[in-house]
Amino acid sequence: MSPSVEAALKERLTRYLALTERALGLVRPSPPARSFLRGGAEDLLSMTRTYLQDARHFQEEGDLVRALAAVSYAHAWLDAGVRLGLLDGGDDDQTFTQYR
Repeated sequence: MSPSVEAALKERLTRYLALTERALGLVRPSPPARSFLRGGAEDLLSMTRTYLQDARHFQEEGDLVRALAAVSYAHAWLDAGVRLGLLDGGDDDQTFTQYR
């Protein structure tokens, strides 16, 4: 991998990790605690945390491509949850895919 490509991957990974960690701190499950849908919301949050953990692991191992892929999946779980209404992201259309 060329030094310029590696630098670009590192910069993007750092940016995406920060964005996704901030997004994870913003979201809350939307369904009430006793709702059947609450389990789906919790699953989305669990998948996000797992993929973030994987991203950090790959970053530590120097596997920047897999780290970037993992953090992309992590944020996608949050975006999907917000779009479906299982997660409440407020009205933040900068952090999450725009609402329609």
